[in-house]
This record gives sequence, structure tokens and C-alpha cells, in this order.
Amino acid sequence: MNQNHEQETENFWDGRTDFDLIVVGGGSAAFAAAIKGSELGARVAVVEENVIGGTCLNRGCVPTKHLIRAAEIYHLAEANPFPGFSLKRSSLDFAKLIEKKDGLIGWARNAKYWDILKHHKNISFIHRRARFLAANRIQIGDQELRAPKIIVATGSSAFIPPIEGLDQVSYLTSTEALELKKLPKSMIVLGANAVGLELAQMFSRFGVKVTIHEIMGRLAPLEEPELSEALETYLKEEGIEVCTCSKVIKTREKRNKIIITTEMPQGVTKEFQSESLLVATGRRPHTRGLGIEEIGVALDPRGYVKTDETMKTSIEGIFAAGDCVGPWQFVYTAAHQGTVAAQNALDGCCARKVDQGLVPYAIFTDPELASVGLKEEEAKKRGLKVRTSVLDLHWVPRAEVMLNERGRVKLIAEEGTLKLLGVHILAPQAGELIHEAMLALKYGATAKDLAETLHVYPTLSEALKICAQGFFKDATKLSCCAE
Repeated sequence: MNQNHEQETENFWDGRTDFDLIVVGGGSAAFAAAIKGSELGARVAVVEENVIGGTCLNRGCVPTKHLIRAAEIYHLAEANPFPGFSLKRSSLDFAKLIEKKDGLIGWARNAKYWDILKHHKNISFIHRRARFLAANRIQIGDQELRAPKIIVATGSSAFIPPIEGLDQVSYLTSTEALELKKLPKSMIVLGANAVGLELAQMFSRFGVKVTIHEIMGRLAPLEEPELSEALETYLKEEGIEVCTCSKVIKTREKRNKIIITTEMPQGVTKEFQSESLLVATGRRPHTRGLGIEEIGVALDPRGYVKTDETMKTSIEGIFAAGDCVGPWQFVYTAAHQGTVAAQNALDGCCARKVDQGLVPYAIFTDPELASVGLKEEEAKKRGLKVRTSVLDLHWVPRAEVMLNERGRVKLIAEEGTLKLLGVHILAPQAGELIHEAMLALKYGATAKDLAETLHVYPTLSEALKICAQGFFKDATKLSCCAE
């Protein structure tokens, strides 16, 4: 694969060194920028030192969701809730699952990246490491590329916390975890946000004994507490051990076991050991070593490129987009930023602004946790007076007939007007359900609007309607479809 990759990259660069736009990076933000540049008639160079496709394709969204689905099916063979028949697990060949995952990535890389280059003849892909020499010049090996406008879209990588001894043990990040050919018997997961939770449940369902350690007081600490608490209950029911308020202060390796020392509440220290250790403590931008600081591009204390809402940096002619900018680190926000950056760079700065007022997102556990808009505490900190409605999925007919009532919905509305401010869903397919909520918030809908909107019966989307009814009546005492 690497050999073919090297040969193919050469086919997309004819050796020219002068361009209208250079994009440093090869993921979603970079390619969105390059495609927009190509559409605007520019000669574009995409410079990427690693594999084309970035985090989402190679190490994130695509492989994790593929393996999460496989784990769900494997889990259901044992957790079938229906009487009258039983399912049997066959032997698990994890290496074959990884082989299938790799094949899927290869297909997507061709379809979504290499084939795109074939259709955009004025995009050159250059497989080299880039370093900035000036606002309009970068170095690649012993050559220089020049363009009046450059976009930094170098992405992010796993953040490794400064824990004593961590650099002396064989820990995994999400990248290495998704490349394992053999399952470990046990795994400690550090961090209980999206990456940690998704991979913890996935490995647990494949038969790995998993323990999650989170320094904050609950899992998914950035989400609504009612949803976090419910998700923790479900994960524990599946056999995952959860340790919150757990600060890891030291790690060491002994007899093929990784041992962590944690500081628990009341200053109690405790040791845990496992065969493997997954560090899922967030991500940091790829901005060091590019030379951008030397030419004056401003970074924040964590290394993120500072931009305004037009994606312009502190240096004229240089823009930035994607994970290296933040505040969100999603493939769709990265692509949006990349498109805006390219349009502003080439069409004249700066007519277009990034829309990040409402950003839906999901954590792909089972059940999924999806959110859009304000959290309750966030709304209160802004001085807003709010009312909330919380509904357990038990009261949603579709959940009952599916024999899967695991979930909870929370709506946040402005007191008085009941204009919706935030929608937070823990449910099967919450990542799909959240888009109705997104539109409701985008167009200023109220809880009354949502409560009076016709929903197909029985569907999980009725959870939003029933929860909205909870602002006006006891939704747990309603007949089916009643308003």
C-alpha cells in the first residue's frame, strides 16, 4: 500500500513551484479548501507529509464507526432481549475485522481523495513535509513552493498528558488501538469523552475487560448530567468498570502488565493494572515545527492557530482551518472552515464568515449521545432564565416495542417564550435524531412548535415531541399520539 501510495502521489504533481494557493495538510479541511480553490479557477498545491485523508478517514470517524457497528452486532448475540429464540456467538477473528476495516479505508481513500484529484486537474498533491519560510513561501525538501495565499490545515493528534512514567510504558492512542490485530484481555482507558467512551464500549463488547478512569466527577463531563449519569449506568450494566474523580499520577510496567497509580477522592491512592493502556485524554493541534511561529502567525497557549471568523490569521495572506484552529474538532466543521478560508483567500478577504453558532455533534456509544445548542448551566451563565423538560425513553412507544428503553432526552427553553435553546439526546440513533433539533433551533422554534409537529408513529423521533409536551403537561400520562 505504501509503495502504491508513493507512486500515485507523484502522478498529481508535475514539479511546478508557483501556485495561486498552497494548502498545508491533507485531511478534510485541506481538501475542502483545495476543491473550493479549484472551483474558483486557482492553481492549488496540497502538501501533506503523511497519508492522504487525515484523521477522520484513517484514524477516526470511518474506522471507529465501522468497528463499533461490528461490536454492536457481536454484543447483540449475547444481549438479545427477545424471548422465543436465542443467538449464538461464533469465534471472534479480530484480525479479520481489522483487515475489513483497512479495506474500507482504502476504498474511501480512493473514492473520496485520489479520485477527486483526477477530476480537479489544477490541484497538485505533494507528499512532502512543509515548513514555512515566509508568508508566501514554504520549503519541501530542497525545493521551495510559492503562492500569494496559504492555508494551514495540519489537523491534530492525541494529547499525551504529563504523567510520571507514561513515556516508559507501551500505551496506546486511538491510532494504535485501531490497528491491533489481537485483542488484549484487559484495558485501562484514560479519559471519558467521545474517543474514550466509544473505544471503551467497543473493546468491552469484543470481550476485553475495560476500566475507564476519568479525572472529572462523571463520564462525558461536558454533557448534560442527566444524560451522563444514564450512560454511566448502561456502561456499568455491560460490565465496564468506571472510576470517576480518578487522577492518574504514575504509571509503570511490570511482567507484561501496565500498572497505574491513581489519586482518588479524600486523597486515597489506589493501583490498577491491565494488559493494555489506552490514552484518550483529548487532542492537540499539529502546529509545532511548521515554522509558522517564526514568521509571526499567532498561536494560543495550547498551540491552536488564532483566526478571526473569516479564518484569517495574524499574518496577511495566511489562513487556517480545521482541527489546528478549533474550537470544534469535527470533520464537517473542518470542511466548512476550509471552504470559507479558500473562498476568502481567493475571492478577496473577507466576504464570508464561518457559521459556528449551532454545531450538532454525537458521541457514538450505544445508546448514542447527541447535542446541539446550549447546556443548562451554559444558558444560566449567560444570564438566561430557562425551563427544562427531561424524558426517559421508557415513555416513547417505539423504544418500548423495540425492547430497548435505554435513553433520555433533555430540552432547554427560554422561560416565558419557551424558545428552544438546547436539545440533548441519549438514545439509539441519536446522531440522526439531532438534525430535527438542529433545524428547530436554527429557525427559532419553541417547545410548543415541537409539541404540535406531527411525527410518524411509532418512531424514536417522537421522543422530541413527547419531551416538548412535558413543558405543558405530564407527558408520562398521555395516550399514544395525543397532543
